Amino acid sequence: MSIGFFNIPPAVNEPIKNYAPGSTERKLLQDTIAEFRGKQMDIPMYIGSEEVRTHEKAVLTSPHDHQHILGHYHKGNKTHVTKAIEAALNARTAWASMSWEHRASIFLKAAELAAGSFRMKLNAATMMGQSKNVYQAEIDSACELTDFLRFNVQYMTEIYKQQPISSPGVWNRVEQRPLEGFVFALTPFNFTAIAGNLPSSVAMMGNVVVWKPANTQIYAANILMQLFKAAGLPDGVINLVYVSGPDAGDVIFNHPDFAGIHFTGSTSVFQDIWKQIGTNIHKYKSYPRIVGETGGKDFIMAHSSADVKALVTALSRGAFEYQGQKCSAASRAYIPSNLWPETKKLLLEDLSSFKMGPTEDFSNFINAVIDEKSFDKLAKYIDEAKKDKNVEIIAGGNYDKSKGWFIEPTVIVAKDPYYVTMCEELFGPVLTLYVYDETEFEATLELVDKTSIYALTGAIIAQDRYAIELATKKLSNSAGNFYINDKCTGAVVGQQPFGGARGSGTNDKAGSMINLLRWVSPRTIKEVFVSPTDYRYPFLG
Repeated sequence: MSIGFFNIPPAVNEPIKNYAPGSTERKLLQDTIAEFRGKQMDIPMYIGSEEVRTHEKAVLTSPHDHQHILGHYHKGNKTHVTKAIEAALNARTAWASMSWEHRASIFLKAAELAAGSFRMKLNAATMMGQSKNVYQAEIDSACELTDFLRFNVQYMTEIYKQQPISSPGVWNRVEQRPLEGFVFALTPFNFTAIAGNLPSSVAMMGNVVVWKPANTQIYAANILMQLFKAAGLPDGVINLVYVSGPDAGDVIFNHPDFAGIHFTGSTSVFQDIWKQIGTNIHKYKSYPRIVGETGGKDFIMAHSSADVKALVTALSRGAFEYQGQKCSAASRAYIPSNLWPETKKLLLEDLSSFKMGPTEDFSNFINAVIDEKSFDKLAKYIDEAKKDKNVEIIAGGNYDKSKGWFIEPTVIVAKDPYYVTMCEELFGPVLTLYVYDETEFEATLELVDKTSIYALTGAIIAQDRYAIELATKKLSNSAGNFYINDKCTGAVVGQQPFGGARGSGTNDKAGSMINLLRWVSPRTIKEVFVSPTDYRYPFLG
């Protein structure tokens, strides 16, 4: 029973450690990496109170060293999905009834653990399992995950505080109920923070969850589940299963208690899910909440007044950090003709200085793409560009899978602004540039807006304020996260809520109150202190 109106510790963004040579954090992380490399993890599913192991195991390897076995995970099937749903529904009543401050305490503790004793484990697992360099792992699996947990608790309290007005003799109030049923969290490979946020933000609001991560993120997902358990999350609130997409879908999307999906992944998969939910809509007790962040073909638009060094840095970082495997990564750019010679010179200088290799070597800026499927797809696009007379590869263009899934950072210059790599999402270290006539700025803005089905992130690089204002207005529907004189990646929880529209998702803004509102169903309660006792109104006199 709650006996007070409680204030939580104010949310602040977790400071980023620099891992400089000789630093304490660098030594701790290197020791953790060595420990993880020296053993093979046996990774179970987590269903209710059980760690579930099966007779069928699958191997996990490092993308940058695919002969090195990180461990094995236990594969599930439809029966495990059914058991996970049952475990979630069995936990629902007690979890939904728990006072909000106790739910808050669990996730605030998880934040402290992620920033503290679990920090090096999360970073090491992300570096080894998803091939992120030390900085990319730190800003993701340590800082962003911690930020999600802290800020979401704050947003939760703000939601509960929002109450209607009451007239004399009446008390109006709103309670935010968990959804009636269970929620399916389907998480991607590229961000450990997203894998942690999608199930935890839902659970925080009193819901129960069945969570399926991408197979290529299971190594770190296992650490996340250990983190939640260490924070005191009750059994059955979040259930972690490793099953095929079709097996999960067949069970979950036909279940009457399916109440919603929290998704990050490809646009095509999300559209198929939406279609399946629509087909089965008559089976559900309520209309499911459908929340998804999907693909992107993110742009950097440069004006003739742009600071070239700022532009080149935005391109180098925006396109090639984490090998371009961010939903927000810059994959197309529009360069004015007056700035092209200097932009090309400085960009090539940057790329020539990139070091590529395993994440265990902290001097490497570029690492491997996630798996062979991604590698083969990217290699095919590069090979086709080499044959096309209408494009020129000015940097990179090489690849090698003998040791790891290494794609050299590649820059393509296209004569046609609708060339395939200007339009299609590649999800890798390939940047396509289009050089436009510097006098055609406004027309090129129209081109930027119409080229892609996506609308996730984008940036304008300019010193001319009229140009910045024009781009901001013309591209108002082209990106859910828009950047001025910065790269188009790196949204920070509490500062830039993240999400896009069009083919990029439902724009429910992870890292904001908007997202948490999707996971509650409000009930309005009106209480009258002195009830009327006669039906007659004065006008009848």
